[in-house]
Formats: sequence, structure tokens, C-alpha cells
Amino acid sequence: MSSRSPRPPPRRCRRRLPRPSCCCCCCRRSHLNEDTGRFVLLAALIGLYLVAGATVFSALESPGEAEARARWGATLRNFSAAHGVAEPELRAFLRHYEAALAAGVRADALRPRWDFPGAFYFVGTVVSTIGFGMTTPATVGGKAFLIAYGLFGCAGTILFFNLFLERIISLLAFIMRACRERQLRRSGLLPATFRRGSALSEADCLAGWKPSVYHVLLILGLFAVLLSCCASAMYTSVEGWDYVDSLYFCFVTFSTIGFGDLVSSQHAAYRNQGLYRLGNFLFILLGVCCIYSLFNVISILIKQGRRLSGELISMRDLTASNKVSLALLQKQLSETANGYPRSVCVNTRQNGFSGGVGALGIMNNRLAETSASR
Repeated sequence: MSSRSPRPPPRRCRRRLPRPSCCCCCCRRSHLNEDTGRFVLLAALIGLYLVAGATVFSALESPGEAEARARWGATLRNFSAAHGVAEPELRAFLRHYEAALAAGVRADALRPRWDFPGAFYFVGTVVSTIGFGMTTPATVGGKAFLIAYGLFGCAGTILFFNLFLERIISLLAFIMRACRERQLRRSGLLPATFRRGSALSEADCLAGWKPSVYHVLLILGLFAVLLSCCASAMYTSVEGWDYVDSLYFCFVTFSTIGFGDLVSSQHAAYRNQGLYRLGNFLFILLGVCCIYSLFNVISILIKQGRRLSGELISMRDLTASNKVSLALLQKQLSETANGYPRSVCVNTRQNGFSGGVGALGIMNNRLAETSASR
């Protein structure tokens, strides 16, 4: 009789409980803390920048303002005594004159404010967010219409500026690629008969080369300076301003600050008036687009928060650091220069949000990330 060893009791299958995704939570929290820290740091730096600017301008302009007030008070007292007009009556008359100024009435002969050319100039300053302030609607209907008109007009103009930036990036990438190919031909690394679409692989010829974002920044800066110098020369000769005042007007206008102390094309008549108004329109349009693109590229580089070589960062680095806007800018530069079609990431395509650069790219990618995380 053979002895059988007893069978071991059957093992109970234990289900392994899924481990909590602490890593993902920690990564998200660390990324959120990093973004929040950068936001707070930037807010603090802007606050300090405003305090420093207010201190400098107060020190520079406050003595001149005090002197002007003293001269104006002496002028009023002398006029009142010389013409026998009471000072309160004289001040009341000046208040009426200030109201006339706000309505667009000037002592000198100036162009009408609300004819069609004047109104077109006004709506251009509205949608471009320049807002000189020399012309403002006085009626209730005009103010109500301005609210709705400016809401859609400013949104459309900002979209136009972002699309202009994309076109500029494509053009600059094409130019930089052509310069790179010419440099390679001169050095003998690229055949002289090489053309796009030939049997020779473009990737082999331009291996390791990527266009630099810093070159885009430099080109935009030089173009903005050149454009401002040319426009200032025109304003100096036509408007009679000093060249420094013309440069000041160009920066204030192109950056859409628009103080309104200097405004172009406001006299009733000019020599070659049609040509001047066309040149004024083109200079302002190109200047605003160029400065907007320049500020956008600078803000993208500042948002990056760390030094790069200026070349395209990898998608792995993009996923790890989530630096969306700079990667989009560099990605478009590289793809345009190498002739690749621009692709949209899978998550972005599934969520229905397209790409872009600058503020538009940041918004679209934030929407895509938020939709994907739900």
C-alpha cells in the first residue's frame, strides 16, 4: 500500500491592488508649484519694475510739472489783472475750452475728426488697442457701439497678429535655410547642383542643423529698429517733429501704448497728402505687427525660464518640462526650414484644439491639456 503525501491546500489567488499613482500626483503638484512660483516671481518683478519706473519718472518730470503750474498760475493772474476779468470767470471759460478740446475742436485748423477718413483712423486705433485718445465718442449710441465693436475687433486683431507671427516664422525659417545651404555650398559640403526634391537626401545634407529662435529674435529686433528709423524720418520731414520725438512716437504707437500727446496725420492738409496717409498707415501696421511679434518671442523665451541653445528641443523634453510655446515656436521653425508639414499632436487633434504660437499657442495647448486630463 503506497503512502501518498497529502496535497497541499489550494492557494487562494490574491488580487494585487493597484498602487496609488503617487508619482503622477507628485509630478503634477510639482509642476503646478513650479508654474505658480514663476507666476508669483514674475508678478513681484513686474511690481518692482513699476516702482522703479515710477520713481525715475517722478524724479524727472515732477520739477517740470511744478514749474509749469507756477507759470500757468502767474499767467492767469496777469491776464485777469490786465483785462479786468475775474479769475473764477476766466477759469470757467477755460473749462468750456477743455470741453471743446475733448470734442475735437482746436484753435488751429485741423482735419475733421468724424469724417470717413477720421473715423477710419479712429477705429484703427481701437482694434489695434493703440487708443491715442485724441478722438472719443461723445454720444451714448457711439459709446455703446464702441463696446461691442471693440470687443470683436480687438479679438480679431490679436488673432491676426498671431497669424502674422506664424507667417514671419515661416519666412525667416525659409531664409535661414537658404543661407545655411549657401554656406554649405561655399564650404564644399553641399553639391552645387543640389536642389530640393533631388535624389540626395536633405536630411543627410543638413543633418544636425536646426534654425535658432535667437536668430528670429535678432532679425525681428533689427527690422523693428530699421522700420522705426525710416518712419521717424518721414514724420520729421512731414509733421515737423524732432527726430527724437518721432522715434518716441514710433515706439509708443508700435507698442500700442498710445499716449496721444503726439498723433500723426492730424493737420487739415499735407503736401502729397494721399501718399503720406498711405505711408503712415503702412508704417503703423507693419510696426505694430513687428513689435507684437518681437514682444511675443521675448515673452516665450522668458517663460522658458532656462537657457537653451536656441534650437529645437526634443518632444521628450517638451513632455517633461511642458514648455509649450517655445517648443511650438522652435518646432515651426525647424519644420518650415526642412520642408516638413506641420503636424498636430494626437491629444490636441483629439480634443479639437489646434496649435499656434505665442498667446494663441499657450491658450490652445492649455485647453488641450485640460481636456485630456479629464
